[in-house]
Amino acid sequence: MTEAGPQGADEAAFIAVVRSGDPARFALITERHRRELQVHCYRMLANYEDAQDMTQETFLRAWHKRESFKGHAALRTWLYRIATNACLDFLEKRKDRTPVPSGLPDDGSEVLYLQPYPDRMLPEDPQESVVARETIELAFIVAVQHLPPRQRAVFILRDVLGWPASKAADALELTVASVTSALQRARVTMRGRLPGRRLDWRSAELSKDERGVVKSYIEAHERNDLDGLTSLLRDDLRFVMLPEAGTMTTTAKDAVDGWVSGGLFQRGHDDWRGIATTVNRMPAAVLYLRTPEDPEYRLFAIAVLHVVDGKIAELTGFDATGKPWLDLPPAL
Repeated sequence: MTEAGPQGADEAAFIAVVRSGDPARFALITERHRRELQVHCYRMLANYEDAQDMTQETFLRAWHKRESFKGHAALRTWLYRIATNACLDFLEKRKDRTPVPSGLPDDGSEVLYLQPYPDRMLPEDPQESVVARETIELAFIVAVQHLPPRQRAVFILRDVLGWPASKAADALELTVASVTSALQRARVTMRGRLPGRRLDWRSAELSKDERGVVKSYIEAHERNDLDGLTSLLRDDLRFVMLPEAGTMTTTAKDAVDGWVSGGLFQRGHDDWRGIATTVNRMPAAVLYLRTPEDPEYRLFAIAVLHVVDGKIAELTGFDATGKPWLDLPPAL
């Protein structure tokens, strides 16, 4: 994300499109940036559907402001600036976009508007993918939501995208001193919210442990193997089922007993199929349930797993009943 020196081919082509006023050519040259802009909006908003909307809003604003582009900065930079400010405007209007207390004794909090992000929609650039894992995992996305919106924007532009302070200041119409101060405060908050192990970049590929655990998690559901499911969970499991509030830190046995007492694995909720996938660069199980009166397995939930030493340390469940989520098949 460096500034352009001499005007690049993208910038020259875009200026030609601006002069032509051709919306089809405009869409063609800007569309190549959709995935990275959508990830940027997702980091700002923690919600896949909102990120899609704000990416579209970015392109609309870019079309209306196209005459303001003079080629002094890279086209990508100009689009990121528009996307960032579109997200800030959205957050200013949506006062519900703040974390809420979880009720845990460790002052935990929950982001009830959090949605998973499908890996197939992440940028295809392999270099971006390596960095993306730590900055797209659910824990990182949740932690970023604890930053005030403008501080959040500074942190993402500076520490995720690697922009220099002057460039971030220009995008947000702030002074360099203000950007530097906001970044320092944001880093303190992020260090407090993220365990140290999450601050190191790591491979975008799932580990053998992760692949094995999600496979076993699905198989345990399909066999109604409660002992096998219990054995996959750590005794200090953190579990939340969104969008309902209530993160729990629980033992493996108590977690499974709670699911059973809630009706899962009981008659009518005991015929499962699952698909292994990845969202937010994390292993995930898409669970489908068939009830006695239905010939098909219906989309039920998405379980996103954080695996530590071969066991599930965190399980974030998303209720997917009746939702056409992430382009997943609604039935099997």
